[in-house]
Amino acid sequence: MMQMIPVTVAEGQVAIGIEVKLPKTTLIAVATDKGYIMCGALDVGLLNDKLADRKIIAGRAVGVRTLEQLLAAPLESVTKEAESLGILPGMTGLEAVKRMF
Repeated sequence: MMQMIPVTVAEGQVAIGIEVKLPKTTLIAVATDKGYIMCGALDVGLLNDKLADRKIIAGRAVGVRTLEQLLAAPLESVTKEAESLGILPGMTGLEAVKRMF
């Protein structure tokens, strides 16, 4: 099952929360038009190395199981493009998403 849920991150800033329920796991992400944050399934190394030409803005948080946890958790890793926007490991998912607007 898949759900798309509006996530208000600040006044006038609404991102899309995505939950994909799979056998024995749930993929979660919060996306804007510029980029996204995601659970531990995101391969930041792949985005930085093999897909660098796409200039993907993304961050990864580990150990999260809900959209609320994803927004509250510190990011474990981010892409080089995310760093160029001031999105850094250790900042919360919410802080990162706000910078993606």
